[in-house]
Amino acid sequence: MQLPQIFAFADEASPLIDGQIAAMQRNQLQGLEIRNVDGENVSAISAGKAREVRQKLDGAGLRVWSIGSPIGKIDIERDDFEAHLDLLRRTVETARILGAENIRMFSFYIPAGKAPSLFRSQVMDRLHRMVEICDGTGVALCHENEKGIFGDMADRCLDILTEIPQIAGVFDPANFVQCGQDTAEGWTMLRDKIKYLHIKDAMFSDGRVVPAGKGEGNVAMIVKDYLAKGGRWMTVEPHLHVFSGLSALEREGEKSNVGAYVYQSSDEAFDAACQALREILNA
Repeated sequence: MQLPQIFAFADEASPLIDGQIAAMQRNQLQGLEIRNVDGENVSAISAGKAREVRQKLDGAGLRVWSIGSPIGKIDIERDDFEAHLDLLRRTVETARILGAENIRMFSFYIPAGKAPSLFRSQVMDRLHRMVEICDGTGVALCHENEKGIFGDMADRCLDILTEIPQIAGVFDPANFVQCGQDTAEGWTMLRDKIKYLHIKDAMFSDGRVVPAGKGEGNVAMIVKDYLAKGGRWMTVEPHLHVFSGLSALEREGEKSNVGAYVYQSSDEAFDAACQALREILNA
């Protein structure tokens, strides 16, 4: 079995790239799923900024594994999809500068009170167009299950990944828990289509995020089965401390339940999340 490659959303440790590098180094991680850096979302940074970040990471012996983009986090009825495709094109170029193999993305917010099935054809058409933009670039689209989007439950994630095999899967146990999805059932359905894991756990009772292995997301079982089947890549996503930029990641009117485990700083919360994964790997 190959050793796992562990990355992180290190913006949860620090908004600054230098702080993110320090957090990754002290936790002996391989690199970054880059989301926010020096006060900007990765989808908004310039080519020059991307080259600066790449130079710093290369100098530290770290890499960018994936772009933690907001692609697909728009309302399928109200928002401008053509403008969003332009954002994807820009993000692909950023990924190539940073040396990232993957872009994490989503399958569009479904209007509250409307059945996701009503939008299936539109979702698939849009995802096909997104795949066309990435074709031949060396950058893969990876769909994450997320609250409120078409692919929030395992059956609709499977639908996407079967209909459009060019898109790989990202499995986030906490997000499934927050949607009421049994993660063991979801993992059985999706395991053969998952490229990498987000290491995040939560409780069914109120959706609060807890360290990996302390919740009801079956994280330890999923990690061990993922590694046993040949998987190698996982990203630590703590959500254990209210960090700069969290509100910008959420849908209007929603708020993540964080802080059930209280830490004195973002760095401390980040280190605790990394340690929780190490405990699972060493068990």
